[in-house]
Amino acid sequence: MEPSALLLLTLLVGFVLLLVRGHPKARGHLPPGPHPLPLLGNLLQMDRGGLLNSFMKLREKYGDVFTVHLGPRPVVMLYGTEAIREALVDQAEAFSGRGTIAVVRPVFKDYGVIFANGERWKTLRRFSLATMRDFGMGKRSVEERIQEEAQCLVEELRKSQGAPVDPTFLFQCITANIICSIVFGERFDYKDRQFLRLLDLFYRSFSLISSFSSQVFELFSGFLKYFPGAHRQISKNLQEILDFVGQSVEKHRATLDPSNPRDFIDTYLLRMEKEKSNQQTEFHHENLMISVLSLFFAGTETSSTTLRYGFLLMLKYPQVAEKVQKEIDQVIGSHRLPTLEDRTKMPYTEAVIHEIQRFSDLVPIGVPHKVTKDTLFRGYLLPKNTEVYPILSSALHDPQYFEQPDTFSPDHFLDANGALKKNEAFMPFSIGKRICLGEGIAHNELFLFFTTILQNFSVSSPMAPKDIDLNPKESGFGKVPPAYQICFLAR
Repeated sequence: MEPSALLLLTLLVGFVLLLVRGHPKARGHLPPGPHPLPLLGNLLQMDRGGLLNSFMKLREKYGDVFTVHLGPRPVVMLYGTEAIREALVDQAEAFSGRGTIAVVRPVFKDYGVIFANGERWKTLRRFSLATMRDFGMGKRSVEERIQEEAQCLVEELRKSQGAPVDPTFLFQCITANIICSIVFGERFDYKDRQFLRLLDLFYRSFSLISSFSSQVFELFSGFLKYFPGAHRQISKNLQEILDFVGQSVEKHRATLDPSNPRDFIDTYLLRMEKEKSNQQTEFHHENLMISVLSLFFAGTETSSTTLRYGFLLMLKYPQVAEKVQKEIDQVIGSHRLPTLEDRTKMPYTEAVIHEIQRFSDLVPIGVPHKVTKDTLFRGYLLPKNTEVYPILSSALHDPQYFEQPDTFSPDHFLDANGALKKNEAFMPFSIGKRICLGEGIAHNELFLFFTTILQNFSVSSPMAPKDIDLNPKESGFGKVPPAYQICFLAR
C-alpha cells in the first residue's frame, strides 16, 4: 500500500475513533508544541519531506525544546548542541533510557545491548564493552585486523583496473569483516554467497528503516502494523539474519573450548553457563541473539555508509582528496601500511574524516531516548518514560559551532595553525551514557580504510564534479547516500 493511501486510511479511522475517545492527558508539564488532535497527534503539522523537515519547521516556532505528538504519544525534541548536551551529558542518568523505533521493535523488542533498558542494558553494555576490548586487543589487535582487511580491499580494487564500480558492497564487506572477526571469530571472502546475502539484507533493511513509509509507521504503528508495508519486509529481513546468527551460535556451542574462547559468542556462552542457576540473569539466549544482531548490523552499516558518503564527497571535491594524498605521501609514503599512530601527524586527513561524518549526518534524528524517572529539564517536568529525540543533525549543522554548516569544509575542524581542533557540536555517535558502543572501532576503521585506499589509488567519477548529486537516496531514521560509480586508479 502506498504511503499516501495509508495516511488517508489512518485519517479516516482517526476521525471515527475521535468520536469515541479523547486525547490522553500527559502527566507533568511538557515543553510547548503544536496542539495535537485526538489520536492523530500532530499529523497535520508533518511535512512531506519527512520527520526531520517537520521538526526543523516546528523548532522555528517553539524553540530548542518542544513537544511533538507522533500519533497519540508525546515526544520531546532536543534541538541544538546546548540542549542535547544539557540532557545527555549534564543529566546523563535521567536521559539514559532507550525509546523505540517502531519498525524494528517486533524483532529487537527490549532485548540486546542497543534497545534494552534498566539493569539489563547496564549489564549487557558492561559485558559487551569489556568483551569487544578483549578481542580487539588480544592476539591480534583491531588495528592489525583493519590493516589486513584494507590490504584485501586494495587487491580487490586493483582487479577493477580503473573501470567504474559501485563501491557499496565492497565497503560493506570490509566493515562487516571487522565486526565479524570480533563477534563470530572469522572473516568472510568477498565472494561468499551467504555473506553477500546478509550484506544485501543489511543494506535493504537500513534503506527501508530510513524510508518515508517507515516514518509514517512511526506515527501510527499500533494501527498500521495490521497492514502490509515496509515494516513487514524489515522484520522478514532481520529474521533471516537472525537465522544465520542462530546457526552460528549452535556451531559455537558445539565446538566451545572453555579454556580458549574465540570471540564474543564464545565468551557470552561461557557466561551463560556460569549463571545458569541464576533465575534473574540477563545472560540468556534472547539477549545473546539480539546483541549479536545489533553489533553485526550497526557495526557493518554505519561505517560502510560513512565510507560511501566519504568517497562520493572526494569525487565532488577532488581538491580535498589531493590534499589528503599529499599528507599521506609526506607522513606515510608508499612503502608501508598506514597505522593509527599516523593520525596525530595528519591533521588535515583527520579533519576531512570528521567533516565527512558531520556532513553525511548518518542518523539525523538520533536513536530515541526516554527519561528513566520524572525529570525536570529547563523548567519543564518530563514524566518517567517520556520519549526524547536528540536531533543530532541540529548539532552537526549548528551555525554557532560551524561557520558554514551546510557546506562541506574540512576547515570546520582545523585551527588557524592547521592543527585539528575539537568541536563540542561533533556528535555523530551521539553522546552521554548511550554513546555508540563501536565508536572507537569506527574511528579506527575510517582512518585506516580511508588512508589505505587513497595511498594506493586516485579516485575519479564518470561524471563532472559539478554534476555529482549529494542528496540522500533516503532520509529518515538514517541517511542513505545515492548510488554512484567510482574509478579507482592505481597511483
